[in-house]
Formats: sequence, C-alpha cells, structure tokens
Amino acid sequence: MKTSVTSVNRQTVDLSAYPDLVVIYLGMQVRTLTGIKTLMGIGPQIPKAGSSRPEGLLHFETNIIFSLFPVHLMMRWYWRDFESMERWARSEPHRKWWQDFLRSSGGTGFWHEMYSMRGGMEAIYDDVTKRIGFLAFAPSKVARGPMFSARRRLGVAGDVPQPDGTAERELY
Repeated sequence: MKTSVTSVNRQTVDLSAYPDLVVIYLGMQVRTLTGIKTLMGIGPQIPKAGSSRPEGLLHFETNIIFSLFPVHLMMRWYWRDFESMERWARSEPHRKWWQDFLRSSGGTGFWHEMYSMRGGMEAIYDDVTKRIGFLAFAPSKVARGPMFSARRRLGVAGDVPQPDGTAERELY
C-alpha cells in the first residue's frame, strides 16, 4: 500500500514556561430584548479592557459567536496565573461590571468556565437558561458560601476579600 505525505501543517505548543496558566472561557447570553441593549453596552468595553494588557494577561479573544438565537457571545482569556486573573477581576472596570450584573442581569445570562494548568476547573452560571458546558452534564449547586467564590470553587488556598459591593454578605 502506498503511503502519502500530508500537506497539513500540524503544530503544537510548549507550555512549560507557563506552569500556572489559567484559561477562562466567558459567555453572555441574551435572554430578553433588554438584554440586547445590555450586551451592546458592555460588549465594546471588553476588548478595550483586554487591549489595555493588564498584568498577567497573555492573550485574549473576544466576540466568538456561540449562537445567533438566542444571541450568545463568548470569549477566551489566557492568564499567567490565577492570582493575576483574580487581581484584575477585583479591579476596575471588571469590579464595576460584576457589581452591576449582580444587582441586575439586564436581560442577559453570564457564565464562565476556568481551566488551570495545575489541574483545577471551576465554573459559574448566572441567569443562564440553556444548560451549557459543565452545567450540561454535572449536577448544579447553589453558588453560596464556599461556592460563591472562584477561588474556593477552584480550591486555591488563601483568603482575598471581595471588593466593596460584591461580597456575598452584601448581596443576600
């Protein structure tokens, strides 16, 4: 039998320089007509935040279309480590976005799934109507107590206080 040589340029990556790499997938799903306005308001701000290159952000990809009906956009952010990602998430503009969303989802659903080179994974699904990602097959839990914080869901040691207006005790 004659063998043929492929013309496909196959590549892989050496991630050994990134032992603490964290990849986070995020999505926003429009649930109501008001949600289109919410998405259009925050949508342009997200790539702007990534373009500012916060410390520890290695790469980001935004406006990946997950579905058109309902409108559901997704993004991926690659962080050097959990601490860099968490530090950014607790600073502006993310802190304000999160605080506003926790007060009102504005007709949208939001979710993220995080994968760590160290082996951990965690996720949150807020006002998401379609069972996607881990939620499609794993049992769900109420995101309260130790399940409220990504740090706790991922099993990262240490205690970092939530920014004002976003701590669980301030919301419930």
